[in-house]
Amino acid sequence: MTGKKPMLDAAEALALLLAAARPVTEIEQLATLKANGRILAAAQSSQLDVPPKDNTQMDGYAVRAADCASGAATLTVSQRIPAGHLGHALQPGTAARIFTGAMIPDGADAVVMQELCALDGDQVTINHAPPVGEWIRRAGEDIRAGSVILPAGTRLRGQELGLAASVGLATLPVVRRLRVAVFFTGDELTMPGELLKPGAIYNSNKFTLRALLENLGCAITDYGIVPDTLDATRDTLRRAAQQHDLIVTSGGVSVGEEDHIKPAVEAEGRLNLWQIAIKPGKPLAFGEVKRSEDRGGAAFFIGLPGNPVSSFVTFLLFVRPFILRLQGVQQVAPNAYKLRADFSQSKGDRRNEFLRARINPQGGLDLFPNQSSGVLTSTVWGDGLIDNPPGCIIASGDMVNFIPFSELLH
Repeated sequence: MTGKKPMLDAAEALALLLAAARPVTEIEQLATLKANGRILAAAQSSQLDVPPKDNTQMDGYAVRAADCASGAATLTVSQRIPAGHLGHALQPGTAARIFTGAMIPDGADAVVMQELCALDGDQVTINHAPPVGEWIRRAGEDIRAGSVILPAGTRLRGQELGLAASVGLATLPVVRRLRVAVFFTGDELTMPGELLKPGAIYNSNKFTLRALLENLGCAITDYGIVPDTLDATRDTLRRAAQQHDLIVTSGGVSVGEEDHIKPAVEAEGRLNLWQIAIKPGKPLAFGEVKRSEDRGGAAFFIGLPGNPVSSFVTFLLFVRPFILRLQGVQQVAPNAYKLRADFSQSKGDRRNEFLRARINPQGGLDLFPNQSSGVLTSTVWGDGLIDNPPGCIIASGDMVNFIPFSELLH
């Protein structure tokens, strides 16, 4: 008798998803000011040096270093150079009053900060012997003309947009937004604001998952709560596949009589993954749903568990990197940090656990006392997840792998 096929571990499951990803190829040209959060479709180079000319890092006096070698030289102030204005060549024995960001005049080779100078009329005493180059930003010190400043696949944040603007890029080519369909299964689900009937629960996953998808810049179509029937599930999958790159569902991925996701996806496409060896989040499904013949191809499908913490954790660990890879991002792994456990866990689980924890004022980690997959308060209380390998016991003082939510939510 053949035993059950062993479940994939977290690393194997993620590798399977990423290997299957087909990045979106359509490109949009956007104003740089409107490209926040988007994914750069092509590498961007600078056409100029930054800074374009030598300039001063300080308010002070531009001088010839040789004129100030005594450490107490008195020079004639021959000109005043604010930022954005051109000075004229500096003559020996003179100094130029200069302000941060202004271009260094020809002939000057150092700047002395104003705190080391004493002005008397048009004479300034330089109480310092500056080395050549002091307080001067050299042309091209930050960026050289022709160099790549942003590679393809870069997620554009404020700092990337500022860098693009600093070399004059008014528009940027970005990958079009990923089109994602979502729906939720479970006759027990009710929307906030509606009467909560006996046995019903509010659909918290809708709010969690939609917000996470919005954080990743997706264009979302929400098909709402789908009745717990095979026909309704299949019909929604068919409709969602037509215009979307990815379908994400919550609930219905277990093996009960009312769990219709598995047979529905198998009828409308195929499943490549069903259940993984993690806790919380074992019932994770991955596959494809075929489009109609006239459209061709298929939409990717990821089915998340219905329990709210399981849904949240599996989205962060698997859906987020998969979406980033579809958008053309290569580096999708979050940074993890070794932190001290200020708690004990005397029994390890046979699966890879992802424990909700919080950083305490001493720099260690506290564990949320209830790690159940239905306790959504743990995700608000916590600062991130401890990645605890199968069978691993944690003793107070042990160093554990901690992934902050700040690495996982965008």
